[in-house]
Amino acid sequence: MATDTQSILADADKLGLQVAQHPAVEKYRAAQKSVAEDPDASRLLRDFDRLLETLGRQEQSGMPVTDAQRSQLESLQSQIMTHIKVKNLNMAQLEFVDLLRKVNQAIQGKLVDLQPQGAGGPPRTGGR
Repeated sequence: MATDTQSILADADKLGLQVAQHPAVEKYRAAQKSVAEDPDASRLLRDFDRLLETLGRQEQSGMPVTDAQRSQLESLQSQIMTHIKVKNLNMAQLEFVDLLRKVNQAIQGKLVDLQPQGAGGPPRTGGR
């Protein structure tokens, strides 16, 4: 039985609503809000992102990362890893991403016969 695109999209919309109501999503939203409302946590993440961007541009232009920059990055990482709200955000994000992965795997599991075989294209039907 063929299914039309609109039917698939309607079911996807329903699935999206179900996922949005999952406790992992609410926990992730709450953790994001908690970090956003904490000036120290927000600053740490902003500083870390900014430094990573700077180091990325610097490496792309062929300039090495200095010891001072490496120390600054390690210091920020250490502060981030010990900040309770950021830790909670990371855990909530892991749960959220895991939920999405499981949903995606469930969908892909129904399409196993469509997965390419090996690294290059459609399945082979005969010998060499």
